[in-house]
Amino acid sequence: MPEVRLVGENIEGGVYPTRKALEIAEELELDLVEISPNATPPVCKVIDYKKFLYEQKKRDKEMKAKATKVVIKEIRFGPQTDDHDYEFKKKHGEKVPQRRLESEGIRLLQRAFYHL
Repeated sequence: MPEVRLVGENIEGGVYPTRKALEIAEELELDLVEISPNATPPVCKVIDYKKFLYEQKKRDKEMKAKATKVVIKEIRFGPQTDDHDYEFKKKHGEKVPQRRLESEGIRLLQRAFYHL
């Protein structure tokens, strides 16, 4: 690629020849990282790459910690389920408050199965 669009902190943005962009990055003791290769000309950013990777891992870890894990609670009913057992299982499913189901990512699944 003969030239790149250069962005970054403390840098005058614009289109530079690739060699000039590399020289600018070396002067600042930073790395030249290609951000958008499909753009015309490709966009490169002058950053500390190791610091960038560290911050990205940190953000990913925070996002993973905030993600809710879905737990499925299942109640199964079969053809041989007695009325008393049906009522017991039904009450057990109703014990978990609806707002707790939604806030904690718990799903309640009622399944009826039949053997043929």
